[in-house]
Amino acid sequence: MATSRTGLRAEPGSFRDPANRVFHLDGEVLRGLDEQAAGQWRALAASTFFPPLLAAGKVCGTEAVEAPGAPAGQRWAAVLRHERIPFVSHPYEWSFSMLRDAALLHLEILRAALPAGFSTKDGSAYNLQFRGAEPVFIDVGSFTPARDGEPWAGYRQFCQTLLYPLLLGAHLGLDFQPWLRARVDGIEPDQMRRLFGGARRLLPGVPTHVHLHDAMQRRNARASTADVRSQLRAAGYSRELTLATVRGIEKLVRRLEHRPPASHWLDYQRTCAYSAEDRSAKERFVAEALADGARPRLALDLGANDGRYARLAARHADYVVAVEQDPAVLDGLYRDLRAEGERRILPLVMDLADPSPGGGWRGAERASFADRAGAEAILALAVVHHLAIGRNVPLPEVLDWLVGLGAPGARIVAEFVHPGDPMARRLLANKPEGIFPDYRRAEFERLLAARCRIVRRLDLPSGTRTLYAAVTGG
Repeated sequence: MATSRTGLRAEPGSFRDPANRVFHLDGEVLRGLDEQAAGQWRALAASTFFPPLLAAGKVCGTEAVEAPGAPAGQRWAAVLRHERIPFVSHPYEWSFSMLRDAALLHLEILRAALPAGFSTKDGSAYNLQFRGAEPVFIDVGSFTPARDGEPWAGYRQFCQTLLYPLLLGAHLGLDFQPWLRARVDGIEPDQMRRLFGGARRLLPGVPTHVHLHDAMQRRNARASTADVRSQLRAAGYSRELTLATVRGIEKLVRRLEHRPPASHWLDYQRTCAYSAEDRSAKERFVAEALADGARPRLALDLGANDGRYARLAARHADYVVAVEQDPAVLDGLYRDLRAEGERRILPLVMDLADPSPGGGWRGAERASFADRAGAEAILALAVVHHLAIGRNVPLPEVLDWLVGLGAPGARIVAEFVHPGDPMARRLLANKPEGIFPDYRRAEFERLLAARCRIVRRLDLPSGTRTLYAAVTGG
């Protein structure tokens, strides 16, 4: 391989499989393969099942390219170039339906691979991403020849990062996001076993994939992988049994549903304080602010609710990330976008007062939300008062955070809700009197002007909300 070129950067989340590593170079996503992995890639590319998955967009676009060089003198037998996913997200930022669709795609791909003589080494939710509301499999290096007598190597990972979180939501009504965020490898079988005792032992999927899985894991705790494989081969375990298992899991996952309790935010557009005149003026202002200047590559809609303004932003930006704290609201938005075939709006579940931090090995294996952002346009509509009053975040820090999410020269469209607004009064009613003396329009405007160049402002007809369009960097 040629000498390493300036700018070649290793992907921090790609180190667990030494046979292939992902790198970034000049905006491209590259994967280096060793001799064995290169041979498997050639067999994969020539198979009957893989090219149709590529053509259908179910696997990320991939092609072999001339080797550009490797860091630290490492040499690769082959290099692949992958399509760039517009915004990398993590499974703990997905809604229930997003996680289920990702699981179903993984199973669909495995079901197609097994009859063709392939399997996957991994079963992790991190092997998938989303193009808008469409899941896509990204870990091409995970494909490996299937061997008779060996079970699916990715089964445990699939359970811990996909199936178990879905069971928590479907059977216990729990939001899985905090569980996945807390541990990059997902939920262990012994933890699930403790949650599914008594009558819960009999819920769909629990006897086999929780209790039996945990029992087998404890039984084989001291056995080597080779010993377990030898025992399975002796027992007549076959590729057909693996395929039957995959089909059974797929049937189970399709049946899982999560119906969260009613939420105020589910009907926010009807119950919020906006009049028709306010809403119309707000939409015009946002559209004009987004259209003023070069077309943004990436726009963030913070506090997206039902996606009204994310859809508006998508008319003016290449890609929109719609962030919403309420998992039920976000799930409804995802389902709508999925039904529409929308590939330019990515909905994510996130508490803006506690956004996704860096995680995994050295805190860098999974990048924080702030590190992934770098947006050219940021919508902060009906958000500032929830952070400043609802979560006690000082106004200067709210604005520092917003500016930090943008690329240099980013456009910020922010809404300041006056203390006399019905929503602000509702939030203030639950706080000690006088705790927010600086929460005033004049102070907000002063702080914004110290960090950005304000290019336009608008008082909505109701008189209790003001919109600002500003540009960072002066």
